[in-house]
Order: sequence, then structure tokens, then C-alpha cells
Amino acid sequence: MESARVVAGLARLLHDVGLAEELAQDALVIALEQWPQSGVPDNPGGWLMLTARHRAIDLIRRNARYTDKLAEVGRDLAVRQESAEAELIDELDDHIGDDLLRLLFTACHPVLPAEGRVALTLRLLGGLTTQEIARAFLVPEPTVGQRIFRAKRTLADKGVRIELPPPDELPGRLASVLEVIYLIFNEGYSATAGDDWTRPSLCEEALRLGRVLAGLMPDQAEAHGLVALMEIQASRIRARTGPDGEPVLLLDQDRRLWDRLLIRRGLAALARAEELGTLGPYGLQAAIAACHARAVTPEDTDWERMAALYRVLAHVAPSPVVELNRAVAVGMAYGPARGLEIVDALVRERALRSYPQLPAVRGDLLEKLGRLDEAREEFRRAADLTRNERERALFLARAGR
Repeated sequence: MESARVVAGLARLLHDVGLAEELAQDALVIALEQWPQSGVPDNPGGWLMLTARHRAIDLIRRNARYTDKLAEVGRDLAVRQESAEAELIDELDDHIGDDLLRLLFTACHPVLPAEGRVALTLRLLGGLTTQEIARAFLVPEPTVGQRIFRAKRTLADKGVRIELPPPDELPGRLASVLEVIYLIFNEGYSATAGDDWTRPSLCEEALRLGRVLAGLMPDQAEAHGLVALMEIQASRIRARTGPDGEPVLLLDQDRRLWDRLLIRRGLAALARAEELGTLGPYGLQAAIAACHARAVTPEDTDWERMAALYRVLAHVAPSPVVELNRAVAVGMAYGPARGLEIVDALVRERALRSYPQLPAVRGDLLEKLGRLDEAREEFRRAADLTRNERERALFLARAGR
């Protein structure tokens, strides 16, 4: 939980993302060695940052760069540890000068290709493994590893500083930042691997970054659109799992568990995005999510409006995943046969070959059409493709039913 903040704080001081990550890992290892004997400190984040800064000074001394870097990294380390920790917390909690936000914009620097920006930021700020990032992007794991390595090396070679861009450059850098934040949120909302269906801490961090970004750029409609989308989706997290952590699908959820405060915040952010102009991809997805949020029961959902919004989204931001989601809405609005036509056209899409939701959606539509043998095979195939144990159990249960 503290790793991203430590990396971000060190990166701002050292101006070297790769070195900052290494030193943060060193500090975490030291904590694993010492805390079992000494106990977890009252301020774990401050302890980790202070330890990492000490490691930075040791490294600088060894590399004979003491004179230049010591003033920048460790000028005040002789002060009592309590004072240093308080200072660090003030730095980390500063709203506009947020180190994580600085690192976010730096990782999305124009010197990096788009795929490198997203992969690096997910690794540094989301704490995702290369495997999880690969699943999010539907690309091979070695490809993601190379993107992260090249991105770190490029930032170091170009001497990119860890800082917010000038105001006139902020809008141009926004799109990749929004993409990264939403991918972090999605990994928390539906974990690609492991034993947990959700990872709420990732959703919370993405929401925090999104809210800060919207506050920093109040006239950017898509920043508010993304916040609206995440707020509304996050409102369902409590209802998405049962008593034993098993997944609960949207139409089966107890809507009394939905967080009404988050829904109100999301609808307010959506209204703000609409005031600022035409909705972009995130605003459109937020409008789709709002169709669920406004429905008291599943039967009250405006599926026809949702299908129409997906059609617009497919025009604005075409992708196989958008088409798959449109198939679900079309199936609910106009019957499963119409939805299945869309899904069948996606079967040969290379990007969806290892995507478990494709056979899962197809299985659901086939089940509604009474084609049970075919549906069973689709759910089994979905279970084979997923790497999330909770999701695998869900698909196998559907197949068994």
C-alpha cells in the first residue's frame, strides 16, 4: 500500500524512476527483516521513506556523487526522526504538489510511447505485476516487461524530471493519464488473477488520483467523466461479493448495498462533464453506468438507452471489448438472438482469443436461447481462460447449472 508513495517521493528527489523503485524495494526488504522483531512502527510510510532516503545517501556516497546529490536528498537527515517523518507526511499529503500525481504525469511523458507510459505507471503506481498488466492489455507478458524496461531507460537517458508539466502542456498529456488511472481502477474492480474477486485498495487509489486530477483540471470534461464512471462503479463494490467472497453478478446484486453517496457523487461529476461539452469515451461509459445506478431494480434498467450509448461509444472509441459489452445491452433490450449476432462476429477477433468474457457472454446468450449444450461448453472455456480463482468458480458453476 505504501510502495507507490515511497517510489514517487524518491523519484522526485532522485530524478531517476528506476533507481527510486530499487531503493523502495530495499526499504521494504529491511522492513520485512526488522518489523517482526521491533514491531510495525506507528507511521509505516514515513519509516519506509526515511529508510529509503538513507539508502539513497549510501548509494550516492558509493558512486562518488556525494557532493551534488547529498544536498538534494539528505540535507536534513541529522534532524530527529520524528521531525523528518512529519515533514515527509506533509510532502506526501500535499494536494497539488502530490508526488504520486507528479510521477503519474512523468510516467506519461511524451518521450515515451503510449504503451510504455501505461505499462510503467501501472507498475509503479498501481503495484501491478507484469502478468496482470499483460492481461489488462491482452498482450504477451514478455512484451509488457520490455515496455517497462525501455520506459525506465528512456526517462533516465532523457533526464526527465519528476514534476508536473506546465499548464499549457497539461491537456495534451491528459489522455494517457486518464487511461492509466482507469486501468488501475479496473484491476481493483475485477482482479485479473489471484484468489480475490476485487482489490478495493486499487479502486480507492485510482479514485483518489482521479479526484485530484479533476480538481487540478476543472475544465476538462473527460477528467470529470472518468471520475463519474469510477464513482458509480465503485458504489457497487460491497454488493459484488457474497459472504464467502464469491462473485455476485450485477443483475443479482442486492442494490441496498450500493453506496448512495458514491452514486450521488458520480452523477454530479457526470452532470459537470455534460456541462463542459460533448461526452468523450469516459463520459459515455459513465452515462451507461448511470443507467444501472438510476434503476431501483434490474427490471427498471433502460436497456434501450444503454444499447444506444454503446453504439455511440463504439463510434467514438471502437474496440472489440466495447462491441462485446454492446452485445450484452442489445441482448437485454432486443432479445438474446440479436446480442448473439454481435458476439459471433467477434469470435475471430485476435485480441479476444484469451479474453474469458467473450465465451462467458456467448454462454449466457446461448443459455437464454435454450441451447444448453453449447452454453455449457462456452462457460467451461471461459473457466479455462481466466486466471482469477473466484471467476473460475463462477464460470464452472454456470456450466454445472
